[in-house]
Amino acid sequence: MAKKQLYTLEYPIKCSPSILFEFLSTASGLQEWFADSVNERDGILSFSWNGSEPDKAKILEQTEDKSVRYQWLHESPDEYFEFDIETAEISNQTILIIKAFADKNDIKDDSLVWDHQVKDLFRRLGS
Repeated sequence: MAKKQLYTLEYPIKCSPSILFEFLSTASGLQEWFADSVNERDGILSFSWNGSEPDKAKILEQTEDKSVRYQWLHESPDEYFEFDIETAEISNQTILIIKAFADKNDIKDDSLVWDHQVKDLFRRLGS
């Protein structure tokens, strides 16, 4: 099986880093835009879509108002998905950076899914 590739997506957003971080790092925040249901127990988050069996992920690392990295428990331990929050120096605009892994042939489709999810996040944030 071919190793998945890391890819990066960037989205400028009109929101403070601290508010955005809450939507990226908490079960209640993630449930607002990322999955239909998100529960956390003992550091493991369970994500469900359309009543499906939950996918589980653990938080690998987290820096307040800056980044959070998750690892799906069913994926390779060296693969993750990460949300980074940066502020553009000149414009002072908040930028959401998503890093994730996918098979080379699936990166375009996965990017479209992220685009759809992030649009929902923007709607929730009023951005």
